[in-house]
Amino acid sequence: MELAYIPSPSHGVVHLGPIPLRGYAFCIIIGVFVAVWLGNKRWIARGGRPGTVADIAVWAVPFGLVGGRLYHVITDYELYFSDGRDWVDAFKVWQGGLGIWGAIALGAVGAWIGCRRRGIPLPAWADALAPGIVFAQAIGRWGNWFNQELYGKATDVPWALHITSSTDGRVPGYYHPTFLYESLWCIGVGFLVIWADRRFKLGHGRAFALYVAAYCVGRGWIEYMRVDDAHHILGLRLNDWTAMVVFVLAVTYIVVSARLRPGREEVVEPDGDTPDGDAVALDKNADSKADDEADDEADESTDKKSDGKKLDGKKPDAKTDTESDEPAQSKEPVESPEAEELVESEESGSSVEAARGEAESAKKV
Repeated sequence: MELAYIPSPSHGVVHLGPIPLRGYAFCIIIGVFVAVWLGNKRWIARGGRPGTVADIAVWAVPFGLVGGRLYHVITDYELYFSDGRDWVDAFKVWQGGLGIWGAIALGAVGAWIGCRRRGIPLPAWADALAPGIVFAQAIGRWGNWFNQELYGKATDVPWALHITSSTDGRVPGYYHPTFLYESLWCIGVGFLVIWADRRFKLGHGRAFALYVAAYCVGRGWIEYMRVDDAHHILGLRLNDWTAMVVFVLAVTYIVVSARLRPGREEVVEPDGDTPDGDAVALDKNADSKADDEADDEADESTDKKSDGKKLDGKKPDAKTDTESDEPAQSKEPVESPEAEELVESEESGSSVEAARGEAESAKKV
């Protein structure tokens, strides 16, 4: 008698009247919402605008779903195109079967289209979304629990998964819950990326590459435990080889990117907001605005100095026009002391000349 185990749900779908509510689809939808919510918070913290992550996700999510399904159908084509199989089942996504490798690859194409339309760098957007993506994977793996699929080898550990379905070649029994192992691993990877991003200020796609590399490490040993049918190359499952190749590519990208483009992007989105806290992102127009304000202040100070020099040679009137109670037309011009001295000197000069003329005329007489 088993003391403890993880029970499987008796049904993977609940009917709400004529509407089927499938557990697998719910897990995918909840994962997408978590990824967009967390990605939006991280994007704003880096200086981006609210809503940008959701706008780009409108492109990335459909591409990702198509890519994930294509990868699954291509690598497990015998499930849909062999004798006795119905090829229409290839379109039944709700029954399970999404390859994360294809979802990330084709989802990146959709994200690139969305980023290009918004004029923002794809690596910066991917860095902001990386933890949310891996948390979404952690949630999505519980869809395999609803479908009683993708379990590991038989075991008697207390946390064994009890499989009760016998469809599609399943054998009821107790197995390693590889879906749970991968879910927990993804949660750990998500927190690792968040910590490393804060500690080392990862940028230019390196946070996303760290997520990919760390996920591949866990996927390698978890994939080795699975017992579902898969293609093998040199004794290893196809997904093991994929994980190794992608791991090498991700680590190479981190090393090369750190040398060629160290640090983090200063601007992640045109006309974005200035970030708070330790995030490093600047408004694209901040420098130009500051320069314009400095130029305006310099012009104002120059004008004030020039006006002051003009007033140095003049003594201000005792009473200005605005201070006078009489209308401007009744005012008489006020002469300055220098002008009065000039007039007096001219009058004294003319008197001397007249006196000289009288003296000369007297001598002649």
